[in-house]
Amino acid sequence: MPGSGRLNLTGQLGDVIKESAQAALSWVRANAGTIGLSKYAKESVFDKVDIHIHFPAGATPKDGPSAGVALVTALVSLLSNKPVRGATAMTGEIALRGLVLPVGGIKEKVLAAHRSGIKRVIIPFRNKKDLIDVPAQVLKQLEFIPVKTIPEVLAAVFDDDQLLFNHQPTSNL
Repeated sequence: MPGSGRLNLTGQLGDVIKESAQAALSWVRANAGTIGLSKYAKESVFDKVDIHIHFPAGATPKDGPSAGVALVTALVSLLSNKPVRGATAMTGEIALRGLVLPVGGIKEKVLAAHRSGIKRVIIPFRNKKDLIDVPAQVLKQLEFIPVKTIPEVLAAVFDDDQLLFNHQPTSNL
């Protein structure tokens, strides 16, 4: 929306998720041109809009460091006007340099995704080892996409080859 470059966060949030949202916006701003958001690549464009992210109140306050990849994905979807692939869940925290960091609770998150009818789950590469805790019958019904970087996340969630594709896959992270 028109504004002055503010990030507005509302809902029942703790400090950790607020930091994740700020890091997500910072990464998108810094990489707008590289990921195909050329009209936003100039810093001044971000200074003319406000972004409002609302986390609806629920039974559990949102304060875990697991939402970074989802927040980046939501921002890129908003700014590119491109939908995210359906039936896809994701978890992972981000670093400002674009790395996807491991998180806790993989078994619980995968089981919740499965119960909700999700078919694809994007997880941090370093959490692959945690899939051993997930029942075999659940593992067989889901596609897992382990990622090391934010560009890998974006490549997995958007069908459009025009978005993000000055990116070369990162190796040996």
